Formats: sequence, C-alpha cells, structure tokens
Amino acid sequence: MARYFNTTGPCMPHMHYMLPPADRLIGASLDRYIRDQLYWVLHAPRQTGKTTFLQSWMREINSGTEAIACYVSVERCQGVPEVERAMPAICQAIRDYAKAFNVPIPSIPDVAEESLLASTVIDWAALCAPKPLIVLFDEVDVLEGPAMISFLRQLRGGFASRGVGKFPVSIALVGMRDLRDYLVHSKDGTPINPGSPFNIKEDSITIGNFARTDIAALTAQHTGETGQVFGEDALERIWHYSSGQPWLVNALAKKCVLETAPTGKVAVITAAHVDAAKELLIKSRATHIDSLGQRLREARVRRVVQPILTGASDPLMADDDAFLFCQDLGLVTIGEDGSPCIANAIYREVLARELSYGMQMAIPPPEFRWKRDNGGIDMDALMAEFQKFWRRHSEMWEEKADYTEAFPHLLLMAFLQRIINGGGNIEREYAAGRGRVDLMIDYGGRRNIIEIKLVHPADGRNTTLDEGLEQIARYDDTVRVDSLHLVIFDRRPEYRAKPWEERLSREARTTAAGKPVAVIWC
Repeated sequence: MARYFNTTGPCMPHMHYMLPPADRLIGASLDRYIRDQLYWVLHAPRQTGKTTFLQSWMREINSGTEAIACYVSVERCQGVPEVERAMPAICQAIRDYAKAFNVPIPSIPDVAEESLLASTVIDWAALCAPKPLIVLFDEVDVLEGPAMISFLRQLRGGFASRGVGKFPVSIALVGMRDLRDYLVHSKDGTPINPGSPFNIKEDSITIGNFARTDIAALTAQHTGETGQVFGEDALERIWHYSSGQPWLVNALAKKCVLETAPTGKVAVITAAHVDAAKELLIKSRATHIDSLGQRLREARVRRVVQPILTGASDPLMADDDAFLFCQDLGLVTIGEDGSPCIANAIYREVLARELSYGMQMAIPPPEFRWKRDNGGIDMDALMAEFQKFWRRHSEMWEEKADYTEAFPHLLLMAFLQRIINGGGNIEREYAAGRGRVDLMIDYGGRRNIIEIKLVHPADGRNTTLDEGLEQIARYDDTVRVDSLHLVIFDRRPEYRAKPWEERLSREARTTAAGKPVAVIWC
C-alpha cells in the first residue's frame, strides 16, 4: 500500500509518511516516568502529533515484556459535567480502548460514581499483573466542572498506593491546555477550589513543531517512494507558510502531490506549486482551518487577536489567561523579536479573511478601471476608489463590527481581497507592538506594499506620518517592490467630527532613499 501525507487522525507507520513524534517532545523523560512511577502532563495545540505520539509510544511499550500501556481518549465526555454521567462513560472508554489495543479489559464494578474510576483502574492493574500498568489519558481538557474534579481526585487518591497489581504506576494526562490552565467552574459560575486535585504530577511537557530539517526529511520519504522531488524553494515556501505546524506541513504537501503538482505528472514541486496549494487549502475550509476561524468570535480570543492585528502595545497581554489560551490553541506565539504574533503565515491569512469575509461579500464587483494594460494593478486608482468606499460605508458598517479597533484594517483588506481575489496574492505581516500592518500585493508580476497605520492620540498626524515613512522604507529595503502606499486612519473623535472633505486626502512623499510613497489619509 502506497503511503501518503496524513491530515486526518493519528499517523500510522504503514499508511503515512511520518517522523518519530517522540523526537519533538520538549522536556520529556519517558523512561524515567515508567522507572520512577511518575504521573505527568502533555499539552500542545490540536493536530500537532500528540495522539500519534501516545499511540506510537504505547505500541513500543507493548512490544516489549516489561509493562502494559493503553491509550484512552475521554473525548466522549465533552459537555458532560455531571459525575454520575461522566464516570461511567470514562470507564466504558477504558474498556473499549483496552479491547481495541488488545490489552486486558477491566470490569466496571458496581460502586458509587465518586469512586468508580479508581475502582476500575484498580481492577485493571490487577489484571495486568505481574506487569505494571501505564495509562495515557487523551483529551482530558474536555472534562469540566465536577466531572473534572472527580476524575483528578480519584487518580490522586490511588497515587500513594500505585504499584504492580494495585494501581497504574504511571499516568499521562494529555490535552490542548496545561493542567494549571484548566478553568473549572461550578454551575453558578463561582470558581471551585479543587484542593490541588492533581498536585502529584511530575512534569508538564509539550510537543514542538517541525524544524526545517523535519520538513525535508518528511518530504524525502515521498521522494524515496515515488521519485517526485520537493525543490529547495518549495521546502522553504512550506516552512514560510506553516512555521513547521505539523498539520499544515502535511496539508500543503498533500495538496501539492494530489492537486497542484500531481505525482506522476510533475517531477519537481516548486514554490509556485506550494503557493497554489496554500490558496486551495485556505479556500477548502478544512476542519483544522474552519475551527480556527470559529474561535475568532470568542471574546477571550478577540482580546488577544485585536491588538496583534492593529499592532497595538498591551503590557498585560502576555500575562492574561486569554493569551495562554490562544497559545494553547496554537493561534499565537512569541516571535523572534519577543512580540506576540500570529503563529504562522497561513493563520494570519485565515484570520484576516475570516474576519473580513462578510465585508468582502458585501462589496460590489469593481466597475472602475484598476488593471493596467501590462496586467498589473493601478494602485493609485485602487486607493482613490477605496477612499470613496470608506466615505460611503465605514460609519454604518463599523456599527456591526466585532473587532471595532481593527475595523479600518479589516475593511481595507476586504476591499483589496474583493478586487484581486483569484488573480493575485496578498501577504500580511502584523504583530503586537509593531504599530502597523504591512500588506504585500503580488499581482501581474508586480509587487506593491501597503502599510496601514492608526494615528495615536499621543502622537498626532505628523509623528504618525514620519514614523510610517520610516517603517515603509525599512520594509522596502527588505523586499524591494514596485510601489509604496501608506494608508493612515485618523480615528480620533475630534477628527471624525470634521467633514469628509477634510478627512480624506492624499499626498506624495518620498523615503529617505528618494523612492515615492503615496500617502492616503482616511
């Protein structure tokens, strides 16, 4: 059976191209967890390889003679806070997975739900003797309220007596969030003090993204089996779009070999094939992408994403539980410069498109002449038309916006996406504290920079303009483009009270190197 790039469920060595997931564990000491009979936590964003690792490690343990391990997902208990419903479901999950993985199957004793899980795993440990039992609980963070508290307390209750034939010698709790970040509330919203129900954990570890060398090693497996090569430029482009996020890496590679550069028809996959694959992936609204978009409407996610999107500085952002939550989602990270930012280029694209999609669909097809005879974009005409659109629609549309502070950025991005959709590409750069958003429009073989800034009340227009000219010049020094446009939104109340004739203007400036910059005031 030919192997393939996997984007659905855990990877299986005989079916999928894969790398040893244990190699990406950060801070783990797997042998010690068994030898010293330790309980531990593994947390990482969804679809980074947690389940693949757990099942791979389980198979490795069970192939020997020293211990018995079993993977158990408690996902079926999502949305079930009641102990009397959750505990029987967890115990039944134990039986189901034990049967599926061909390990001893425990019985479910007739005892109160408050001790049902503990009694079940005691029976399980006895069945596994003389081998020690290791249990790998996955999706633990779906548990909530009293069910979570009871689950943790029953496992803690057996910790002191753990041992061969008595209780699991090692237990892993695995999920998207670290145990310390679980938010457990009672039904009336009052925080519960669980009495440190799992204060016996040894470590909290995580699993990292692919490195560049991992991407090369993964795609080399495809080359070895099919002869189709991923060129160096393609590998670099996969890294650029994904930052090594495992699902995105596999999804981009899969789109290439199946759609944009079909195996057997294309010998060498290039950066252009990856660019096309990225666009298809975003438009496909795969579950991984779609679930990310849905999260953007949550208040705690908006609290983090909005200042990143506008480039604002928030000294409390990284200390906020909302930021930790977004990190655990894999949506945000700390960039190389120490600033909070969106985790990768595809997520930046999805975020901008998702938040501006409704506006984009409400923008009528362009009737003005925005294409040049050479196939490029008449950026001056485009910006003039946007100013008209801003005057006619911004105030009414802003009243319906969720991301009010980022509304100008999103409306401009929606306008641009509507115009060039399908015929070109927009790349976005933004991070908290940058004070700007940079857009790179690649269309008709020409590249154009649009930098978006807001007038800060403490700075005023002249300071904002000078700062914007300096920033856009630095960006141009890096990428060297054909045109530069600086769009400045003045959202101060005193300025918004002025007539539109004073609020909308444009002027010609130059960078320190003498390159023209069109400054668009809105």
